[in-house]
Amino acid sequence: MRGTIVTIHTHQTAPTQFVEAEGIRFAYRCFGKARDHEVILFNNAGVSSSSGDVPTTFEEMGANAVAFIKALGLTQVDALGISIGGFVAQEITLQAPELVRKLILVGTGPLGGQGMATLTPEAQEIFGASYDEPDDLWLHVHFTQSEKSRAAGREFLKRFRIRTENRDPEVNEKVAPAQIEAIGKWGAPQEKSFEYLKSIRQPTLVVSTDVIFYTVNSYILQQNLPDAKLILYPTPATARNTSTHSCSSVTSRCSWTRDTHPYYPASTGSRVRQLERLMPCQNTSNQSRRP
Repeated sequence: MRGTIVTIHTHQTAPTQFVEAEGIRFAYRCFGKARDHEVILFNNAGVSSSSGDVPTTFEEMGANAVAFIKALGLTQVDALGISIGGFVAQEITLQAPELVRKLILVGTGPLGGQGMATLTPEAQEIFGASYDEPDDLWLHVHFTQSEKSRAAGREFLKRFRIRTENRDPEVNEKVAPAQIEAIGKWGAPQEKSFEYLKSIRQPTLVVSTDVIFYTVNSYILQQNLPDAKLILYPTPATARNTSTHSCSSVTSRCSWTRDTHPYYPASTGSRVRQLERLMPCQNTSNQSRRP
């Protein structure tokens, strides 16, 4: 019997594919295996090589993501959302809970979270600056000012630039304003805004690293989700380059606002003390306050 040769793609070699749903042509890539999972990275509507317009609410972005998942014929996924992709992942879980087995929320926050109605001053400084090379933005987003961290950042950029063919085109000028409007709506303070988290029953890993959305918002997620664990990594570079919790099946790419930048001191103990000052009556263990 003649064997079948199976090509296992990496993120650098996976071809861009397309699927249509709800009038949108979604771009996505499948690559490798995260344990027993196929990994799917996709551009939501209006981002880079996907057609359509970027919605101005995360509810609509979540609906588009659900349509994408169903168009692929998937019946259940583990959803990973980074930064505003975490808002989308929450919406996927709320709108189609049967589709989501597990949830990973990285550098993100809840509806009406603290300091989330606008970009933080640190984020505004990072994204408003000019860089010799456009990709150098990510050195400031992902890495600290230490020489060791910057050396890791330069290695990251080398990997980031490996792919020379079939790269995603740059996002157009309509993307950022729509996303910023959506962030404003999501982050606006609301009465009992965290109540919705109680309906997300899926096991959830919350990972905090950032300044785009402050660490306290990861703590709020962990305290209000019924089945959640919180990890505070010392720096964003640590979290981004650690593969211990690699159980994602679908990752939503949401342009430049999906990433994070170090702000809290570069030690987990210091970051826990930051949380204790913000919320002195709570504890920051991985145990939920609900029985």
